[in-house]
Amino acid sequence: MEHDHSHCGHRDHGGDGTATDPVCGMSVTIDGAKHFAEHAGATYYFCSAGCREKFVGDPEHYLSGAPRKAADEVPESTIYTCPMHPEIRQVGPGSCPLCGMALEPEAFSAEDTGPDPELVDFTRRFWIGAALAIPLLVLSMGPMVGLGWIRQAIGQQAAQWVELALGTPVVMWCGLPFLLRGWRSFRSWNLNMFSLISMGVVASWTFSVFAVIVPGIFPAGFRDAHGTVPVYFEAAAVIVVLVLLGQMMELRAREGTGKAIRALLDLAAKTAHLIRADGTEEEVPLETINVGDRLRVRPGEKVPVDGEVVEGHSSVDESMITGEPVPIEKSAGDSVTGATINGNGSLVIEAKRVGADTVLSQIVEMVAKAQRSRAPIQKYADKVAGWFVPAVIGVAVLAFIGWAMFGPTPALSYALIAAVSVLIIACPCALGLATPMSVMTATGRGAQAGVLIRNAEALERFEKIDTLIVDKTGTLTEGKPKLVAVEAEHGFDSGDVLRLAASLERGSEHPLAEAIVNGAQAKGIALGKADGFEAVTGKGVMGSVGGRRVALGNARLVTDLGGNLGELEEKTDLRRDQGETVMFVLVDGRLAGFVSVADPIKETTPAALKQLHSLGLRIIMATGDNERTAKAVAAKLDIDEIRADVLPQDKARIVAELQQQGAKVAMAGDGVNDAPALAQADVGIAMGSGADVAIESAGLTLVKGNLDGIVRARRLAQAAMRNIRQNLFFALGYNAIGVPIAAGVFYPVFGILISPMFAAFAMSASSISVVTNSLRLRSVEI
Repeated sequence: MEHDHSHCGHRDHGGDGTATDPVCGMSVTIDGAKHFAEHAGATYYFCSAGCREKFVGDPEHYLSGAPRKAADEVPESTIYTCPMHPEIRQVGPGSCPLCGMALEPEAFSAEDTGPDPELVDFTRRFWIGAALAIPLLVLSMGPMVGLGWIRQAIGQQAAQWVELALGTPVVMWCGLPFLLRGWRSFRSWNLNMFSLISMGVVASWTFSVFAVIVPGIFPAGFRDAHGTVPVYFEAAAVIVVLVLLGQMMELRAREGTGKAIRALLDLAAKTAHLIRADGTEEEVPLETINVGDRLRVRPGEKVPVDGEVVEGHSSVDESMITGEPVPIEKSAGDSVTGATINGNGSLVIEAKRVGADTVLSQIVEMVAKAQRSRAPIQKYADKVAGWFVPAVIGVAVLAFIGWAMFGPTPALSYALIAAVSVLIIACPCALGLATPMSVMTATGRGAQAGVLIRNAEALERFEKIDTLIVDKTGTLTEGKPKLVAVEAEHGFDSGDVLRLAASLERGSEHPLAEAIVNGAQAKGIALGKADGFEAVTGKGVMGSVGGRRVALGNARLVTDLGGNLGELEEKTDLRRDQGETVMFVLVDGRLAGFVSVADPIKETTPAALKQLHSLGLRIIMATGDNERTAKAVAAKLDIDEIRADVLPQDKARIVAELQQQGAKVAMAGDGVNDAPALAQADVGIAMGSGADVAIESAGLTLVKGNLDGIVRARRLAQAAMRNIRQNLFFALGYNAIGVPIAAGVFYPVFGILISPMFAAFAMSASSISVVTNSLRLRSVEI
């Protein structure tokens, strides 16, 4: 392929056959370049496919001479929120006024925004702090490990000045973020973990500074046997370094919880092949695609937007959206989802949903909101944290007084050590992380498996559910019924009965109607036009076909219209016993016959029901079918109870009745008429293929509407709540043991007293254990 380089948009480097990548600025060899794009009659070369995609998505930006988009660039208007207190929202970064934790962007971005700026900052502070703290630790603790000669060589007084020089930058610069957060917490009286950290560090450092500069002001209670006032620079410095280490691990973990969602965002195509009205094709940015556009999806490419296949045949890998590993065959009339991967065939699709309306965008928004939500169990942790910090400060004061009055020489030094140790070891950061970390990780894991969790409350509630109500059509069954029989009464022809029924149902989108129409067309029956079409909720439809008044529906519709089933009742009962749905046809007020439709049970249904039973759920099937048909299906599937002849408005009532009996009820549905029942249930489960209003009313959404999705959701809820309880145990149990030890209550009996450094290590270990335990959910089998 020849390119006229005189019109190319690259910049040659002295005619050496290279060009500048307009996105990243790298030099690219033109000859044999794999990545290039045409724009406005010019050719541009790129170092990678990623740079090419960014350029095609926004060429004017990269050609305008504006500064290149930095990896860590975040729009100034970005809303930031606290991962532990979602009610805190502000424009731009900062720290939470309640817990002191760094705020993070509220919305996920499809762009790779690079590492967390706070993580970068804390990492730098950590390494500098560690570099200073290690020699400080050697100097101060050397005599205990055979390195006392270092201190002797320097001299006792000079050694203390060296400790001051090494420890002060660690406290005042490396620990500055914690000191500022602690100061803000006291100023606003929202006491938190940084209140305790800052108090302990400042107390140790301030005491030590005065001990070095003006040692004469200290009474005998602070002096050792040699008359020297001990200093604790190493304790303050090591505390800061360990807290930084804990914060770094925490930030990395928080960053990791969004990886599942960012992986989904990264799957989205950046460009699409638009088919123009004249048949030509052009690669255009995804943002320019509108509903109704026709797009070419080539083999191996990502489907750009949600749409419907109009030409071609292929298999599409939908695993990244549904969690199902087997590719799905697609042909004309089938729907496709953006970000799924086309197989070997070429497809032409018509865009149906673009931008924020696509399934992928809705998944990202739902999961992002869920990760900010709070489980009811968090309220207990909040209550504990509310009185915990003041109580710890009180214990620290009592420990100081107790040691000062009754401790061995130097009593006041022991008192200071005990008070600082209590403040550090009791830091409640693990308690604050216990629930949010599990919720964030669980919602990300659910998204990978096709289970979308609206909020943490739904997750917690679903673990306690004992009763599950499911619809039959589309949930237990394929939702694609087939016509299996037509029978006419005396004076009517079966072909005519089918023609009238199919003509009447032609305009309906109900699966049963589609089965009748398809059945008639398969038999080569020409359909007529229906006038005055009217749907009778929960009973059937009526209208005129060729001047004849036609009605199609269940036995209740026949009764309402004054009909009598007569001998047909016995025949239809036999059909219902086989699980078939029977609909009667009335013509001009006379019963003309019936059509029978069967909806095959999904292959996944029996195994899923067995698993749901093993997970402790009672299964109730609610269906508009009559009781005989419902019983036939229930018998095949070992369903516990049935509710037959259910009108749409009855479903919410059934849910309420079960709740009054003490049941914890989940309702699975996919239609507009299911929305009231989904909202009434303790947990509503929307099938992802269903109506938007159903999804809005539900606590859980299954991207693929199979029962095994409910199995996955149940297992995830159980795993998440078990994980949260473990985290709370780690946090509360650790504090219950650690605080008394730090205060020195075991010293008189066992001689046990821990140093502030060990307290800092234990505090960090508690947070790390909570974070590590939460991250186990990323690999949990569901």
